[in-house]
Amino acid sequence: MDISTTYLGMKLRSPLVASASPLMEHIDNIKRMEDAGVGAVVLYSLFEEQIRREREALYYYLTHGTESFAEALTYFPEPVSFHAKPDEYLEHIRRVKASVNIPVVASINGATIGGWTQFAKKMEEAGADALELNVYNIPTDAEVTGMEVEQMYINILTAVKSSVSIPVAIKLSPFFSNMANMAKRLDHAGADALVLFNRFYQPDIDLETLEIRPNLILSTPQALRLPMHWIAILHGRIKADMAATSGVHTAEDVLKVMMVGANVAMMTSAILKNGIDHFRKIEREMVEWMEQHEYVSIQQMRGSMSQVNSEDPSVFERVQYMRALTTYKPTI
Repeated sequence: MDISTTYLGMKLRSPLVASASPLMEHIDNIKRMEDAGVGAVVLYSLFEEQIRREREALYYYLTHGTESFAEALTYFPEPVSFHAKPDEYLEHIRRVKASVNIPVVASINGATIGGWTQFAKKMEEAGADALELNVYNIPTDAEVTGMEVEQMYINILTAVKSSVSIPVAIKLSPFFSNMANMAKRLDHAGADALVLFNRFYQPDIDLETLEIRPNLILSTPQALRLPMHWIAILHGRIKADMAATSGVHTAEDVLKVMMVGANVAMMTSAILKNGIDHFRKIEREMVEWMEQHEYVSIQQMRGSMSQVNSEDPSVFERVQYMRALTTYKPTI
């Protein structure tokens, strides 16, 4: 049974990829993931703000003099704590690469165009096999147009691509007026892969303290439908590879995203819930299903259920939406 796949120009032993999470802070965890059969790992993200802080000594300027008198303590927000400083992140890449034989994808998270994008070159020099560019931007300025927001994504991708020679994947949210057009533009701009989709973590309200608090909720299998839908539509229409992320929890989930055209299936929430050995279970069940249904390879099934290969392409569009609403029969 050949479960190998290709992603970002690299051949992976398996389509199972461990995506960015706190588990990536410890090399022993990454070794265990390799032993459990993952094809590649994506390290936790280094943030644009960390790089800017390092270069501009932002921490110093935010805290200097704030102890002068009590009121001064409220002038500036508390500095954010990150996983590691930029230099420590580079050292982590080196240590991971020296410890495992699977591809290691570094991750950089940004929201604006700027000199921080050149840090990608240092990640490449540290040994990263590829780079995942996580663009996390929530436009709140009512004067900024959708066209300007989309161009910002293109500009960041172009800046990073001009800094490195390793493959670059870009992780996106689904919130564009025309996702298909945005995918095409990023493809033309040189994206080696699209990672679909990023999840925006909306804040919550603590009713006791009346404070706004961050609220991180792990994904559920239902979240898979959105990336699966768009991968099915984009397969065969863009050159870039595609990674499914958010909602991949079971072997069935992996098989489904392969069938609609994904190159890899990325997992975090399921591993945080079930442990690293969950990768072994998924691979075993995936192979069992393929044997029962007489598939000999992942490549054989990849894209077989995409829109371009569907006997009825309308099932991915408005017609299916109308069918779903008109045929539903309530049980009460």
